[in-house]
Amino acid sequence: MNSITEVVKEKYGQAALRVTTGGSAGCGASACCGTDVDPITSDLYDEQQKSGLPAEAILASLGCGNPTALAELKAGETVLDLGSGGGIDVLLSAKRVGPGGRVFGLDMTDEMLALARENQAKSGIENVQFLKGEIENIPLPDNTVDVIISNCVINLSADKDKVLKEAFRVLKPGGRFAVSDVVTNGEMPAEIREKVLLWVGCIAGALEESDYRAKLTAAGFTNVGIEPTRIYRASDARTFLSGQGIDVDAIAPQVDGKFFSAFIRATKPASCCAPGCCE
Repeated sequence: MNSITEVVKEKYGQAALRVTTGGSAGCGASACCGTDVDPITSDLYDEQQKSGLPAEAILASLGCGNPTALAELKAGETVLDLGSGGGIDVLLSAKRVGPGGRVFGLDMTDEMLALARENQAKSGIENVQFLKGEIENIPLPDNTVDVIISNCVINLSADKDKVLKEAFRVLKPGGRFAVSDVVTNGEMPAEIREKVLLWVGCIAGALEESDYRAKLTAAGFTNVGIEPTRIYRASDARTFLSGQGIDVDAIAPQVDGKFFSAFIRATKPASCCAPGCCE
């Protein structure tokens, strides 16, 4: 297993254990730079959405968006959440697709899977199944899923091309890719990019917007769209970056507006000749 995968697994396992002992998962600014309000993970879900969900599912949220609110899920659909963590997006999706639908949550971290299954039991939601595995090797057959969602997890993968190819494989023809992720826009010095991405996700390898589009297209997707949902400013990361020996005021012009959370849409063609598309 590569070192990036090991580091991600360790950090998210620790986050799950913090929640089970009464804390918050907090992997964004609140954990990395000591601020009280995390501009990345805060205020993603409204009170109506959180109503009826276990507190632990909310505390374990480490996302940077709310794909369940943007994916236009329909009753009876089958949904897959890549990197499902404590299960908040799986449980919200299950409510949206109703008892006639089904939602899979895929995660590689034992502690997060255990927490997610506890949250499912507490919620009483039955049309859910949590699977252990890596998003680069999805343990589902070809053409079985209507919608793939993910909440700022794909940026953590060391092999994003494989993730997107796997997503394409398991989607049904006409299926939808609808994820939240961290994206960059424009050139900047490598050291500054590394430090800001470290702040954004604690471990991060966010794609540049044009690269994300190109990789989705190469995987076979069409109708690719990237919609910014939350733009990060240098001032948001001031404490963390200052602790890294960076003059925040000096780099602000190189950072502001170039890192953002986005809702990323794409479609698997209803008919095509790509591998795994038509059986």
